[in-house]
Amino acid sequence: MILLALICVLLLGGFAAWFSERWSPVVPRWVAIITLTVEVLLLVLPCLAAEHAGGLLSAWFAHFYSPWIPRFGIGFHLAMDGLSLLLTAMTVLLGFMAVSSSWTEIKNRQGFFFFNLLTCLAGTIGVFLAVDLFLFFFFWELMIIPMYFLISIWGHENRTYAAIKFFIFTQASSLLLLLAIVILVQIHHNNSDTYTFDYFELLNTALDPDAAFWLMLGFFIAFTVKLPAVPFHSWLPDAHTQAPTGGSVILAGVMLKTGAYGLLRFVIPLFPEAAHQFAPFALTLGTVSVLYAAMMAFAQSDLKRLIAYTSISHMGFILLGVFSWNLLALQGSVITMLAHGISASALFMIAGALQERLHTREMANMGGLRSALPRLSALTLFFAIASLGLPGLGNFIGEFLVLQGAFSVNRVLASVTTLVLILAPVYALILIQKVFCGPSSQHSFLSDVDLREWVSLGLLLLVTAWLGLSPQAVLDVSASALKQEMQNSVAMER
Repeated sequence: MILLALICVLLLGGFAAWFSERWSPVVPRWVAIITLTVEVLLLVLPCLAAEHAGGLLSAWFAHFYSPWIPRFGIGFHLAMDGLSLLLTAMTVLLGFMAVSSSWTEIKNRQGFFFFNLLTCLAGTIGVFLAVDLFLFFFFWELMIIPMYFLISIWGHENRTYAAIKFFIFTQASSLLLLLAIVILVQIHHNNSDTYTFDYFELLNTALDPDAAFWLMLGFFIAFTVKLPAVPFHSWLPDAHTQAPTGGSVILAGVMLKTGAYGLLRFVIPLFPEAAHQFAPFALTLGTVSVLYAAMMAFAQSDLKRLIAYTSISHMGFILLGVFSWNLLALQGSVITMLAHGISASALFMIAGALQERLHTREMANMGGLRSALPRLSALTLFFAIASLGLPGLGNFIGEFLVLQGAFSVNRVLASVTTLVLILAPVYALILIQKVFCGPSSQHSFLSDVDLREWVSLGLLLLVTAWLGLSPQAVLDVSASALKQEMQNSVAMER
């Protein structure tokens, strides 16, 4: 019941925030904070239960099942392992950050805004917990619609274009995912005379090699569009640029990780042989994404657009790690998911704070902010060097493990990918130079970070440093889940 409550509390909190606006326009934000606080308490319960039953090192330590549409083998089946626990915890943390960054930015229809924000978080957590493929697709769609509203209603000057582009890309890829799921279920029915959408049952489906390849490709495209990877990436810079700050935090920190989660959880375990044959192309795609997006980042003049391209580059690392399919690379991918979620969200929060103060995202219109905003400039410098992978911070651990794992699979691509170690400092230095260095007189009237911003960004700073200095706790939690996925793929290949 706790897993179900993790989703229902967010949905109920969203409706409560929406209807509470009739009493006061500031009540919805406090309803959102209370809802996320309850979510934290609920998230602690399965962890305590797992520790009592033998620890978080077991593969699946929490389940919830209720029949839904028995005729077609569809059940409301939720489960949690170490991987879904880590991603759910990050979702809740960044939910707080999204609310904090929207505190003063959102001035109209606040109730509906926080309804969409919390509903989007509910759909995302549902994606991380669902082990019935029909239920997974339901939550996959649930998180897309609120994000469309967040961009189209509270976005910036070209919000309608960005929202429609986001919706078209995600819905077209979702159609491929739905089609692949239905065909997989039908093949399983032909083999066993039983309809089921249950992930654990479908793992044992015997597939023709050609059918397995095309089904794998359907899943792969759907997840790499959401990741995104080149050439399916063009929706992301527009969406990030036009989204409100809270929307960008959720989009970069959480929603992109659903694509990575889908690749890791479904693509290779369900279609191991087809994925193995496809791996060289996927690895190449990951390398191209890393390098191309990094080069595009330092060609941007819009601050949010620059940060968006750095996100695409980091997602390329995850694609490289997943299709290397060894424990080092997979654990590197998980650390990268978490570290990028934290650092990219912080950078988008900083970009939103600057836009709220300066009413521009163009770096050419900034400059010299270091003397006017010393605390904000220090925080920006920290998260910029975290993004480029400075040793001692979380991003470095993830990228190092991915490259080490990928090197044992494809030395050429892993070596080429290391060129990003040259490109990443370039875009980080461009950001710092254009925004915070130079003449400062015209910005002397600006106010530095307030207590709310300081607490929010300071918390993300501590998490980033903790991931870099003490990653073993995260590696221990994710190891059992990743080993289980690797065993599933080996069993299927046999």
